[in-house]
Amino acid sequence: MNTVQNLIVDKNLNLINYLIKILGGKLGSKIDLKVVQNNIIIHTNNDNLKFLLNFLKNHYLLQYKTLIAITAVDYPNKKDRFEVNYFLLSYKLNNRLTIKVTTDDINPINSITDIFSSANWYEREVWDMFGVFFSNHPDMRRILTDYGFEGFPFRKDFPQTGYVEIRYNDEKRYVTYESLELAQEFRSFDFSTPWLNVK
Repeated sequence: MNTVQNLIVDKNLNLINYLIKILGGKLGSKIDLKVVQNNIIIHTNNDNLKFLLNFLKNHYLLQYKTLIAITAVDYPNKKDRFEVNYFLLSYKLNNRLTIKVTTDDINPINSITDIFSSANWYEREVWDMFGVFFSNHPDMRRILTDYGFEGFPFRKDFPQTGYVEIRYNDEKRYVTYESLELAQEFRSFDFSTPWLNVK
């Protein structure tokens, strides 16, 4: 490691030790802090999410005042299949931080629009693409898919072709929704190469 990387690692470890010292008494075992490839990652539960975000944003030494993005990851084989990731930035520390919260198909996650107003669209996007619901959101409706769209396209169990076909009908002069019909039969491909046996 070069000197710059050593400084970054030391800075992150010092920050984690500070967070453990401050948050350890408040959150106890309900929080897990670690450094992965020079990034600070905090695993917490839904009950502590708002407290943690409010603390990180308003603490005078930290000031993670910028919410860069909210996204989700789908792990269909896990009990809590969705991992919602919050990416924060502190201009004061010149540091990024990720908070991860897991949930299932049924339990909602607390909306953080009252802490970060930019979370409004991010939460709507996660709802639209993954089906993760955010409780107490001021306007929870789809943002990227069409009206009446069924399903959540970024879930791993959503079919790649979708459920309906949308096209413009010249005779009727409007957009029609039709059940999807595949024009080609499913084929199984053999990916072996003929060049392996050439002498």
